[in-house]
Amino acid sequence: MNLYTVFDAIGIRELLRRVYRIEVEGAGHIPAAGPAVLAANHESLADPFFLGVATTRPIHYMAKAELWRNPIVGRLMTWFGTFPVERGGGDSNALRHGIRLLEQGALLGIFPQGTSQPRRNRPYMRGAARLALSTGAPLVPICTINTEKALRPHKVKLGLPQITIRVAPALRVEKQKPTVAVARDLTRLLEDAIADLREPHGHPAHAWID
Repeated sequence: MNLYTVFDAIGIRELLRRVYRIEVEGAGHIPAAGPAVLAANHESLADPFFLGVATTRPIHYMAKAELWRNPIVGRLMTWFGTFPVERGGGDSNALRHGIRLLEQGALLGIFPQGTSQPRRNRPYMRGAARLALSTGAPLVPICTINTEKALRPHKVKLGLPQITIRVAPALRVEKQKPTVAVARDLTRLLEDAIADLREPHGHPAHAWID
């Protein structure tokens, strides 16, 4: 039994949905079966929990390795199906583990900005694109809205914020060597698609990388 099974048993997803009045738009773009990389903007430490409301499938997250320095937190992260990545250097072990999960048909969740701290430089890194290119798994852009206020309700005049999760059609790729140039181009498409989702009348771009 993993943490997702426990969450479902005690109704955590439904609780989050009700408490934060979560609206999910485009949930059908998340594959019901088979591998996919879910890539979202990162505004809050609670983003993995909110993203889990968008699908009933377990999501395996890639998270910063520093979290495993605390043995209790590390055990919980592993129980949750999360695996560590060393940031800033292109962690080949983490990429290999992610590729294995995708080859087994799993759903991966990645926050390409790497941090939710607004005061830090947060460019989109290429890890999500590299995983999609290495396996041919679809790359699904997701935009979370208002999650940065979720853990700071005192900053919201009317109490807890309403959270919206918007999912765009997948960016589909051909399996190929994830060169820097190709991964950079795909990452740029991903970032643009997530930016489009922020706009009420945005039209996420469909793309095929070959």
